[in-house]
Amino acid sequence: MSAATRTRDLAYIALMAALTAVCAWVTIPFFLVPFTLQTFAVFTALALLGGRRGTASIVLYLCLGLVGLPVFSGFAGGAGALLSASGGYLLGFVATGLVYWAITARFGSGTPAKLAGLLLGLAACYAAGTLWFVCVYTEPTTVWAALAMCVLPFLPVDLVKLALALAVSRRVERALKV
Repeated sequence: MSAATRTRDLAYIALMAALTAVCAWVTIPFFLVPFTLQTFAVFTALALLGGRRGTASIVLYLCLGLVGLPVFSGFAGGAGALLSASGGYLLGFVATGLVYWAITARFGSGTPAKLAGLLLGLAACYAAGTLWFVCVYTEPTTVWAALAMCVLPFLPVDLVKLALALAVSRRVERALKV
């Protein structure tokens, strides 16, 4: 891999981490887990950059927030945001990336594989976030109650964001030859 290729990869990774931060700031408060455009950015990063580079952009985004930069929803940053009741969904983005990476590595980078990878990745994110929520939330709650509060209201919107991310990534990919 040439130096120019590595530099381009790093630039794309950083750009997608920045896009994720900007999308996190587009927030509609809803109970403990706000509606944001973060999942759109995560889906776009993975569909556009592939599993390895897309997951790297997610990890970079989380690291930026962990060190205190206000990249999470509500301009939050720091370990407290990741350890909050909704922090499991942020950490679940890594699960989304890893699942997507595994699916596309096995089945290729065609649209059906991308769609399957993103759908299964979203399920992994929901699972990680919901389990975290049940463990961390201050009031006792069940998995079913957490799903009703933190997943079911978001599922239709996240599916729309997934479809838009696939469409946007396809157009950008053709234009930039990523």
